[in-house]
Amino acid sequence: MKSPAMLRRAVLALAVSLPSTAIAGQTTLSPYKDELFAYPGIISSSDGGAYTVVDYREMRDINGRDEIPERRVRAKYVSTRVRSVQKDLVLKTGAGDVSHFAVGARENAKFIVLYLHGQGGSRKQGVDDFTFGGNFNRLKNLAAANGGLYLSPDFSDFGDKGAAEIAALMSHYADRSPGAPLFVACGSMGGALCWKLADDRRANRRISGLFLLGSLWDESFLSSTAFKRKVPVFFAHGSRDTVFPVENQEAFFRSIADASSGYPTRFVRFETGTHGTPIRMIDWREALDWMLSAQP
Repeated sequence: MKSPAMLRRAVLALAVSLPSTAIAGQTTLSPYKDELFAYPGIISSSDGGAYTVVDYREMRDINGRDEIPERRVRAKYVSTRVRSVQKDLVLKTGAGDVSHFAVGARENAKFIVLYLHGQGGSRKQGVDDFTFGGNFNRLKNLAAANGGLYLSPDFSDFGDKGAAEIAALMSHYADRSPGAPLFVACGSMGGALCWKLADDRRANRRISGLFLLGSLWDESFLSSTAFKRKVPVFFAHGSRDTVFPVENQEAFFRSIADASSGYPTRFVRFETGTHGTPIRMIDWREALDWMLSAQP
């Protein structure tokens, strides 16, 4: 008879290999700590659920969640077993060597999520288990447990060279997982790469959705190939972001919706949240479920 400790290890091992499930023809992800990462409260919702204002409180959502505020989340929010399927790699491409972390299925993945950090960040930010309230750890676990792949790369800059490096990384892994939707999530200044990739004639066909987290806007997206394909765009922004004002990003969100009736786009505003709040607070399972259902 197995001991309780052995049973717990078996359950955790199973969680890392659980497949995604199909409900009424819509792909959804298996839960992972949903009760801890669900939005703490909805202040308002409009536009058929496309625009949502979420209650955010620093004392509850940072001080109450972290063992050391902004540096180490409480243990119940994370599971580091996912590190067993995490690799620190270097991909040699025509655009240059691309150092990156890969978590999950590097071949035949069911979906791919690529995170691009902002100014001053690195590939390590996107796999840090304990910062940002454990939200990167949740994303890693969601990818691994649902047969997906999560990537967090370094890149040279937020211009053409960086975009070429990321396009090459996308191409490499997309070719090894034919048909897998590929979602690009951009934090802060990383959004400059999101918009460049959206209009790159080779890269944009790989993209199934964009996440802009406390990031910037780019009016040229409205004439991009990705826009014409109706690639879904998910915005998350803090109402007190002093780097990229929320009013500007909300106006851009509205311009996308107005430019094309029925365009798949959503906006989550974290009331009183600051620049880093969306990375900490986005509900990855809910957001990815919507993206999986809305992909072109």
